[in-house]
Amino acid sequence: EEYSDGKGSTFFPDKKFWKDFKSSSFLRGGDVKVSRDLNEPFSLRYICATFTENMSLITVGTVAFDAIETPFGSSGKVVGGAASYIGLSASQFIEEQHIISVIGDDFPESFVQEMESRGIRTTGLERRVGEKSFYWAGKYHLDMNSRDTLATELNVLADFKPKVPAEARNADYVMLGNLDPTVQASVLDQMESRPKLIVLDTMNFWMDIALDPLKEVIK
Repeated sequence: EEYSDGKGSTFFPDKKFWKDFKSSSFLRGGDVKVSRDLNEPFSLRYICATFTENMSLITVGTVAFDAIETPFGSSGKVVGGAASYIGLSASQFIEEQHIISVIGDDFPESFVQEMESRGIRTTGLERRVGEKSFYWAGKYHLDMNSRDTLATELNVLADFKPKVPAEARNADYVMLGNLDPTVQASVLDQMESRPKLIVLDTMNFWMDIALDPLKEVIK
């Protein structure tokens, strides 16, 4: 069976293909069992990397703390935030990305270093001395879908004004995390060229209290 290489050509995976794939820079450390089945995760990673090797991305969202309770266990206070894990996930596939967020001096520097070690640029990550990072706690029900919010502490997020670094203002792709629509719009206003794709996350809270600004940024 033939597969597209994402560059207008097709190819038939052979032994050399899988050998090269296993030593590829896209697999960041650790021994893996490489499958010939392109539906397998490691195979999918190779295909995704082919399509995204020249992709530039900025992610705007929370780098924060979460505490999760479920019927099956509790996490305690752990590193959370949409931007944190979007960045880590995207680092498996792309070489150029920026995270734009804000943290307090209670946030672990080791996690910031981990992001940087994966190629995530943090020049847009604002650090505030003497302040606390955003914190959310929630309890999930048995269906693991519905949940109750137990605590929301905005802290540094309360007056967050994203600043897009100059080197990121021509990014091809923009991921706008679940934030105030006026904050999301301010990011787009700072872009110097129109991105190929903008992904926007929102929720019923913003629909209830800021529907008009939300409609405006969606335009």
